[in-house]
Amino acid sequence: MRFLRALVPSVCLIFALLAAAQLEAQELVTVSTAPTALAAPPKLGAKSHYLVDFTTDKVLSASAADTELPPASLTKLMTAYVAFRALQSGRIRLDDRARVSERAWRTGGTRMFIELGSEVGIEDLLRGLLIQSGNDAAVALAEHVSGSVDAFVGEMNAAAKELGMQHSVFRNPHGLPARGHYTTAYDLALLANAIIGEFPDFYSLYAERAFSYNGIAQSNRNALLWRDPSVDGMKTGYTESAGYCLVTSAQRDGMRLIAVVLGAPSARQRNDGAQKLLEYGFANFETHKLYSAGQEIDHARVWGGESEYAGLGITEDVYVTIPRGGYTKLAAKMDVLAQLAAPLVRGTTVGEVEISFDGAPLVETPLVVLNNVLDGGVWARMRDELQLLWE
Repeated sequence: MRFLRALVPSVCLIFALLAAAQLEAQELVTVSTAPTALAAPPKLGAKSHYLVDFTTDKVLSASAADTELPPASLTKLMTAYVAFRALQSGRIRLDDRARVSERAWRTGGTRMFIELGSEVGIEDLLRGLLIQSGNDAAVALAEHVSGSVDAFVGEMNAAAKELGMQHSVFRNPHGLPARGHYTTAYDLALLANAIIGEFPDFYSLYAERAFSYNGIAQSNRNALLWRDPSVDGMKTGYTESAGYCLVTSAQRDGMRLIAVVLGAPSARQRNDGAQKLLEYGFANFETHKLYSAGQEIDHARVWGGESEYAGLGITEDVYVTIPRGGYTKLAAKMDVLAQLAAPLVRGTTVGEVEISFDGAPLVETPLVVLNNVLDGGVWARMRDELQLLWE
């Protein structure tokens, strides 16, 4: 297909098209007067780390992010994900009651302290899993969801593949040491993103600071919930082989970051490292929504159509993450088909929108027709042919 460069130069298209776009209170002016130089990412004493923007998947800092490491209780993020999917599909319900087996009751390590033979509500088990980090809760959930721990682990690994977690294998639902049980910082960030994006109602559980069951109160082990009011999840982990681990997320001014720290030598270094990553990300980057799905950002002449013009837009919201203060280095350009002819069906791709930052490509997204344009028949074709003669 032949493309015709938009008639308006890219300099003038620096989101001038967005001025009337109802950008949810985001002004199309830079807050800072000039771009600032990026600071160096913090150096952590952990084996691996990963910092990423939730909305755009922009990686802000990473070290050994694909190194396969034991995840300890971060395993319970996948346990929760599988349980959330079972709830969403209707396989189980929050008011179900799971009978505690001897296997669940005897599971060692951190515990929720459920009793052998008792029946525990699924909602309580989820809180015991995520807030108290109960290994017994993990087994009880697995058995209730899938009928057995082995079957549940199969679902964990299937879900990992679906999410693109290519370097993750799970052997149990709790994270106690097991041969061949591993994941990576990158894969855990994918999982965290899926939990936040797919299950916003359940995600609120990760922010609860304490939970009491069977007369025993336990605090959430994520110390950042107390330290930083923007932090609203997610999960800690520790075993001797894994070291101290943490997946956490925070949101400030509409920008959400996910930080993963694996293999820190102490709880303090784990917590401080994750906090440093978050502070670095928020201080040095900003995320903006540029276009909304279905928003008309241009219109084009349609030859032979019942309507002379068709509105053009995109099918998905477009966000970008850029260095803080660099808003003026953004530019937009549109490539549109040389000639559009009726009939046109809503959603037909007729070009693309290209977003660049400081001259480098940043985002490309299809430009589509926003409304059907019917064939105008003989008279419309005659009208347009006469118009062409005069042009």
